Amino acid sequence: MHQTMTTTEIFLLAMLLIFTIPYLIWRVCKTDYYAPLVVVQIITGILLGPGVLGAAFPEYYQFVFNPAVIQSLNGIAWWAVMIFVMIAGIELDLAKAWEHRFESGVTAGLALAMPLIFGSAVALGMLGFAGWIGAGAQSWQFVLGVGMACAVTALPILILLMEKLEILRQPIGQRILRYASVDDIAIWGVLALIMLDWDRVTRQIGFLLVFAVVTIFYRRIMVWLQERDRWYVGLIWLAACSFGADWAGLHFMVGAFLAGAVMDAHWFNQEKMDLMRHHVLLAIMPVFFLSTGLRTNWAMGGSVVFIVAAVLLVASVSGKIIGVQLAGKILKWEKGEASIIGWLLQTKALIMIIFVNILLDKRIITSETFTALLLMAIASTMLTVPIVAPKLQRMKEIIFRSK
Repeated sequence: MHQTMTTTEIFLLAMLLIFTIPYLIWRVCKTDYYAPLVVVQIITGILLGPGVLGAAFPEYYQFVFNPAVIQSLNGIAWWAVMIFVMIAGIELDLAKAWEHRFESGVTAGLALAMPLIFGSAVALGMLGFAGWIGAGAQSWQFVLGVGMACAVTALPILILLMEKLEILRQPIGQRILRYASVDDIAIWGVLALIMLDWDRVTRQIGFLLVFAVVTIFYRRIMVWLQERDRWYVGLIWLAACSFGADWAGLHFMVGAFLAGAVMDAHWFNQEKMDLMRHHVLLAIMPVFFLSTGLRTNWAMGGSVVFIVAAVLLVASVSGKIIGVQLAGKILKWEKGEASIIGWLLQTKALIMIIFVNILLDKRIITSETFTALLLMAIASTMLTVPIVAPKLQRMKEIIFRSK
């Protein structure tokens, strides 16, 4: 029967798997406390990839995820992640960060620097073994790329987790958003540095100059437009910026982030923005998670990849916690605040996965390194709520008793 199925039918079968399996796992196993649906979708993408489903049922894997179907899925995944990254850029609150620039600068700086140093140290060790650095990378690009992957904070997932913990609109939640916003700018700036291609540097400089000039006119147009038109014009702007960045060799996701970063959040209704993020996560981002899972590789042996992932996880989490603890001492925070903020800021998930997808596309890391970093991102995110929820409860009890 399967030999007579058309590409469209096989594509729809793949979509059926993409949406059904993670939802059933999430609902039936009630994973929401440890693993929100987003995390389950990422894990399902890995399970449906070549290392698990492909190894267990190679014939059926090749049938469902054939080149034509994968190409179709990749197109959806590219557009999904471009919209998602643009929204992440829009949600950066740099005005608030500037208003509290000393506190934000100290916290964000230490929260970024310590895991970057720890992760870079691990990357230096990985250079001593074959199979981790990509064919298109210089050593400094690999070390800085892996180090920055350990330093990433996933702002959109952080928002979802803080909503779950009911602290998003509280003062501590708004502070955390400020710190994450500053780190996001630094992360994408470092990524642009890693992506610099001296053979295409004229194009890249030209793109950035044209982008800066056109942004002035774009912002004036957006202020003049009604909100309903801003959404549509924003998507045109997204496609144009992503095309320009990719043409220049900076990668289309760098362009997507820049497209969102120069937009002001107050141009859009906050509830509609939240709904937009929710619908993108619901309707099309699962395809990106699947396409990410299809890129995993266990060729070195699962145990080696898991060991490297565990070492990277320790470097990432300990670096973030130590950095924020230092910031807490400098800024004289209340007892317990630094631990809560540090654990929330170490959330990796989507932005880190997007980051390492770019590194893999540019051949800075191998698929084995990509797999180890992906596992680290999943573990990092799954740790967050179970560890932070009891800490928040204890802090509330202390505040209540002090009254």
